[in-house]
Amino acid sequence: MENYIVSARKYRPSIFSSVVGQQSITVTLKNAIKNNHLAHAYLFCGPRGVGKTSCARIFAKTINCSNISSDFEACDECESCVAFNESRSYNIHELDAASNNSVEDIRTLIDQVRIPPQIGSYSVYIIDEVHMLSASAFNAFLKTLEEPPAHAIFVLATTEKHKILPTILSRCQIFDFNRIKVEDAVKHLKEIAIKESVIIEEEGLNVIAQKADGAMRDALSIFDQIVSFSGKEISFENVIQNLNVLDYDYYFKMVDAFLDGKVTDVLLMLNEIIEKGFDGHHFVAGLSAHIRDVLVGKDPVTIQLLEVSDSVKQKYVDQSKKCPLDFLYEALKILNQCDISFKGSQNQRLLIELSLIQLSQIIELKKKGLKLNLNSKKLQKIIVEGEAISAVVKQPEPQGNNGKATQTVSDTGQTYNSKKEKSKGVTVSPKSNFASSVSIKQAMNSGNTRSTNAAKPIDKKAISFAEVVVVGNEPITQEKVEAKLKEYIIAKGKSDRIRLAITVNKPKILDSNRVVLMVSNPLQEDDVIAVKNEVRNYLKKELNNSEIQIETEIIQIITEKRMYTDSDRFNYLCEKNPALGLLKHKFALDFE
Repeated sequence: MENYIVSARKYRPSIFSSVVGQQSITVTLKNAIKNNHLAHAYLFCGPRGVGKTSCARIFAKTINCSNISSDFEACDECESCVAFNESRSYNIHELDAASNNSVEDIRTLIDQVRIPPQIGSYSVYIIDEVHMLSASAFNAFLKTLEEPPAHAIFVLATTEKHKILPTILSRCQIFDFNRIKVEDAVKHLKEIAIKESVIIEEEGLNVIAQKADGAMRDALSIFDQIVSFSGKEISFENVIQNLNVLDYDYYFKMVDAFLDGKVTDVLLMLNEIIEKGFDGHHFVAGLSAHIRDVLVGKDPVTIQLLEVSDSVKQKYVDQSKKCPLDFLYEALKILNQCDISFKGSQNQRLLIELSLIQLSQIIELKKKGLKLNLNSKKLQKIIVEGEAISAVVKQPEPQGNNGKATQTVSDTGQTYNSKKEKSKGVTVSPKSNFASSVSIKQAMNSGNTRSTNAAKPIDKKAISFAEVVVVGNEPITQEKVEAKLKEYIIAKGKSDRIRLAITVNKPKILDSNRVVLMVSNPLQEDDVIAVKNEVRNYLKKELNNSEIQIETEIIQIITEKRMYTDSDRFNYLCEKNPALGLLKHKFALDFE
């Protein structure tokens, strides 16, 4: 029975052209061989399974080949190449730094470097996982690495470049290997499948490449595993079943259910996914990635970012046409919050279900206009300009007039017809001025006819209250202002925090109409600024002065310096009587 060799070893690259996904590095190495510009030390770094050690072996084999081809590849026929292929070459030495990381091991290597090659021109020393060397071993290696014999070339390989001493890095030419792209991995797997007479769907190869996460060795190991599971004919279902990967179709069906608002279907699909043994957190991450891919598929420029097969890519493009942009943005926001809260949740399944219900309601709420849009021009006009705010405040029609029109006189003397104005949703209170009857909450509910449950709170600092129309200019006094500020706190039902910010310190009266509210710290100043316009309107009306202005000022608290040491006390006494300082200096006195 023939011995089985895994694909990662059987199809390991033997020439530069067979290296997958590292074209820039292989071209650089071939040009160095072509121009005879060989450095004495190289450092190959990058993720696992991307071809670092393979490239080092190919490089060592090629520079010792006696019959290099026209494209500067090893011939695989000369004595040096044959010896290398049969693992009996004395020109190429591989050292595992993970198990040979002491100073003694490096000393042995240094002694070995002095021996010239038997066949070929160079002795190549490949040190794998070089970051595992101890600091002492690195220091012992420095001199030899910087000035090796003319026949010696060092190729260091590592997955963790940051752990290598800067003095080592400065002595090497550094090559950074990239993760293998999905399309490159799929292409290589196709070639191997043909050589092994394996029939496999391209979508399955995409799943294998994505699961490998940029490592070609991992992709080949997964490929062998699935061949052992399914035989020579492999379907997409075989791949996802063996790798325990959730099918694309679940995500596509779930997004379609979100768009149709089918909460029941969504919850049933979630139950089916969990019963198949899939982790809830992985499902949330997968759904987030799917929504991201749908968003990427909306723009022809970004479609190239999708690392899937052409058939699946078309599915994303088709679904992206059905998904509004605001739906995708909101969905990503909800799923991101679910991902953040997942580990700390006591009922993780309920958290996922609530998130899916929210996703199913995005389109429905949008159709009903239940989402509060603080950027809408209509709402901004109401809030900022105070335009017709009272016109959107609905109140019950007065009883006892038998439906007859009544006239109401405002503070400014203007007459309103309550019957006519009610048809427009207008009611003006006879005992309140135009702006003091403002209710932002009622304005939003009436002007937008939206559910109060869906409304979002508005930042009070962003609200500019309508100015009170006052024609008087009566003088103001300290006592009147203090009294009216206390009345304002009670009348408006303000919190203790606002009360302390406004009344804990006495205000100043400047220029007969400037009221300076004294606060103790910046936090109190922020609280006062948030209600400054409202306070100004209240004082204007109550004090009948149209020119009142409100300012804030932080009290500067000067604390007396305390004397803790003898030196502090002596300096204080010197300020009172300078002769003490002269006395100390003249007689060279010191403290006890």
